[in-house]
Amino acid sequence: MSSVIIVGAQWGDEGKGKITDLLARDADMVVRYQGGNNAGHTVVVGSDTFKLHLIPSGILYADKQCIIGNGVVIDPEVLLAELDSLRARGISVDNLRISERAHVIMPYHRVLDQLEEASREAKIGTTGRGIGPCYVDKVARTGIRIGELVEPELLKSRLQEILPAKNRLLRGVYQHEGFALEHILNTCLPLAERLKPLVGDTTALVNQAVAQGAKIIFEGAQGTLLDIDHGTYPFVTSSSASSGGAAIGAGVPVTKLNNVLGVAKAYCTRVGEGPFPTELKDALGERIRERGREFGTTTGRPRRCGWLDAVALKYSTEVNGLTGLALTLLDVLDGFETVKICVGYKYKGKVLERMPAQAHVLGECIPVYRELPGWPEGSTRQASCFDDLPVQAQDYIKFIEDFTGVPIVLVSVGPARNQTFQRAPIL
Repeated sequence: MSSVIIVGAQWGDEGKGKITDLLARDADMVVRYQGGNNAGHTVVVGSDTFKLHLIPSGILYADKQCIIGNGVVIDPEVLLAELDSLRARGISVDNLRISERAHVIMPYHRVLDQLEEASREAKIGTTGRGIGPCYVDKVARTGIRIGELVEPELLKSRLQEILPAKNRLLRGVYQHEGFALEHILNTCLPLAERLKPLVGDTTALVNQAVAQGAKIIFEGAQGTLLDIDHGTYPFVTSSSASSGGAAIGAGVPVTKLNNVLGVAKAYCTRVGEGPFPTELKDALGERIRERGREFGTTTGRPRRCGWLDAVALKYSTEVNGLTGLALTLLDVLDGFETVKICVGYKYKGKVLERMPAQAHVLGECIPVYRELPGWPEGSTRQASCFDDLPVQAQDYIKFIEDFTGVPIVLVSVGPARNQTFQRAPIL
């Protein structure tokens, strides 16, 4: 069996969907292992653009088994809308299976998410889609799983246990009217009926594929710097977005996982609140945003943009055990006279060579830059191999490799499938 875990090596939005779609050509199975519809993966096929939120990016290949694993939290309404949209565009979803152990985002989760964020003095920047409260209930053992959602009497019984406490919270703390049991049942049961044929024991499916020597891609969402444990806490997501989440979120032993591919932009972006040392709040940052089309796939929010933070990237290589890097959106840097890379942080008169754990410390850090020649007259967009790139772009890639100690095995120079070249075997 050959496997690759695809993780975001920055703050998410690195282009993981495109990389997953590209590698899925040679895979047998693609497994999404964490996050919810707070993530968005964009895949461009010819003149068609697909924006996926819950369904694995391998869905565009009819012969690939696609799995939504137990580590994902699922909004049934969003998932069904995504399925209907794909079907309407002639894409079969018969190859999709959903873990019966995955947790369900209920209507009260979305409301709680929005009310909690509105009440915070220090905003997190949540998408308001109910992901955090759903994971909270999962850990508190008051969540509802897909396997319960699709059994009407079991769902009713679970809601009778859970809903009174939710309503006390909504009414007592937030002065919200709460939810009636019948309203939630009437909302959820028709959705559950449609999803039921796709629900099953995906842990068994994945491990059977492992035993048969299948080629498997484990697709992550968000990025390492948003990981609940290893990210810029508390400005993080609610799940394990680093490579360790793949084993738990898919139900496969860690001893069966081979390679970890980190996906990083040639610069940095971040959505929502939290520290971002290399952020450019000027015309240069706006230039990167416009050229990179840096607006959230899920929210449409403009992303904060800045120079590549190689210190944070090196931290991601350690946390994930990266065996390779995919560098995306290199073409956005075309035309710059010079390009900068953060190689350290200045904090209270000292230079830090490692990313600090505390968000408030990182927020006070001033980036220490290495300035490299750009390629103002050259273009990367037509490159089909490393040697086609302008020499300065080649040097930029080599610098990142030397600094992080990880080879860049894929380079993307545009949104289309054929605008990515591979430098070494991955799967």
